[in-house]
Amino acid sequence: MKKWSLLIDTKDEKGLIHKITGVLFYQNLNVVQTNEFVDNDNNRFYMRCELEGDVNREAILQKLNELIPEAKLSLCAAKKKDVVIMVTKESHAIGDILIKHEFGDINANIKAVIGNHNNLQNLVEKFDIPYIHVSHEGKEREVHEQEIRKIIDSYAPDYIVLAKYMRILTPNFVKGFENKIINIHHSFLPAFIGANPYKQAHQRGVKIIGATAHFVNNDLDEGPIIYQNVVPVDHSMTWQDMMNLGRDVEKTVLSNALKLVFEDKVFIYQNKTVIL
Repeated sequence: MKKWSLLIDTKDEKGLIHKITGVLFYQNLNVVQTNEFVDNDNNRFYMRCELEGDVNREAILQKLNELIPEAKLSLCAAKKKDVVIMVTKESHAIGDILIKHEFGDINANIKAVIGNHNNLQNLVEKFDIPYIHVSHEGKEREVHEQEIRKIIDSYAPDYIVLAKYMRILTPNFVKGFENKIINIHHSFLPAFIGANPYKQAHQRGVKIIGATAHFVNNDLDEGPIIYQNVVPVDHSMTWQDMMNLGRDVEKTVLSNALKLVFEDKVFIYQNKTVIL
């Protein structure tokens, strides 16, 4: 039986759950699971339903729109997401994703990997995934991104994953994929933004380091946070030791973030996320 995810984001009011489940009942759908959250500070109501049955998508959305006219609604069939990954030179993040993809542990179809260097081509092609090298050398940033954009558009992905892609994207590129670009950032945002975060952290004498997976917007490394984690460090470590330890955290954080997004569990409101 086909499975679906219904996501609802709306102004909070009495009787919302009754209205929503009533529509689902009269559409003869089986509600497998529901999760709700009320953000009292912003008077917002969030609900995620897992459904089974023959869904008349247009009829359900139309009825819900009549009952909850201000709601943001999403009704998606449970399926693997089509993904394009962008990389530069570092192998740990893309390597972890490729292994999980190979064994079916990530709810996605990797359509292609795009790199501005060719260092990772042999690794990616071992997994029978196309690797497309688009060099940035001698090109203006906008020209380089236009070349990448044409390739991405040819695959029509649901999401773009920046697996240690070490170039800042222009506002026009980001705008074209609003809330569809996922990045992994070394360090625990918003601290130590920019280059060499582990060196910054070491010089500051931090006691924890971590990683942050977030959606990309046009504020550098400050998009809505999806998942974070930290590990303890101490004075005996060099910044290189911290970097090696941090790479393991980065892999785990990115993997967990992708799992949440690809299973349709993430709501975005303003510059933060709600996970249900």
